[in-house]
Order: sequence, then C-alpha cells, then structure tokens
Amino acid sequence: MKPLLVKSFGLYTKMEKRLACRWPINIVPDLKEKSKAMTKEITKTNFRNEVIDSMTLALVQFKKEWSGACQIISPVYEELARSYKGQARFFSVDVEKETSLPEEYGIMEIPTILFFKTGQVVDHVKGLVPKNVLISKIENALAARQN
Repeated sequence: MKPLLVKSFGLYTKMEKRLACRWPINIVPDLKEKSKAMTKEITKTNFRNEVIDSMTLALVQFKKEWSGACQIISPVYEELARSYKGQARFFSVDVEKETSLPEEYGIMEIPTILFFKTGQVVDHVKGLVPKNVLISKIENALAARQN
C-alpha cells in the first residue's frame, strides 16, 4: 500500500478514493470552509489602522500569489489564523501590488512573516518554516510583556 499523500494540498491515494465511493464519507475538504479566508489582504492605505495602531498581535505575510513557497505556507498560515482567532490578527500583503510596504520593512525574501505588537516588529520568519516554529513564535509574542 502506498503511503498517504498530504491531504491539505488536495492529493489522495487511490485507496481513499475507492473507499469514498463505497461508503458515504466525505474525504474531500468542504469547499465552503476553504473559501472562508481568515487572513485579510491589506494595502499601504489601511496598514497603519489595521497593524500599526492595533494593540493586539498582528502577523503580516508578504507573499506573491504565483510563488511555490508562498502557496505551500499559505494553508498553514490560514490554519493558524483560525486557531488564534481573537488572540492575534493575520494579514497578507501581495508584494507585486504593494511595492512600498516591502521596501519600507526591508523584505528581500518571499514569503516573509512579520510579527507586530503595539506598532513594532517583535519577530519575523523568512522562507518556509515548519508549523511548530510558527506556533512557537506566536506563543512567544503573545506571552511577551508589553513595554
């Protein structure tokens, strides 16, 4: 039997597809749930109101829609946004549409996630990182005392 493929990317084994035909189970993720994006795309005009002036932890992902690395980390980022709803706010910036924000924060590598707390960058992540590293950084930022 082949090893199971990663379900978060919509890949399934032949065995799972056959089982789905025989039994009334749904192995395909609910499309309505997938369409509910928890992250909000922001621009330079609303960046100050949404991120800088916010008192809660704000994560901003700088990405390109066509980038493979960004496509890999986006489902993880969305899942974390659902998990930390109410504790942290999650945003994304398309660096091809908004060129001034990446320049302002020195973004050279895509994807990059900046962690903002009370208007200041308190942490960052560059490139592809495991989910547990992101969770650890979020937990540390949430636990950090505000100055």
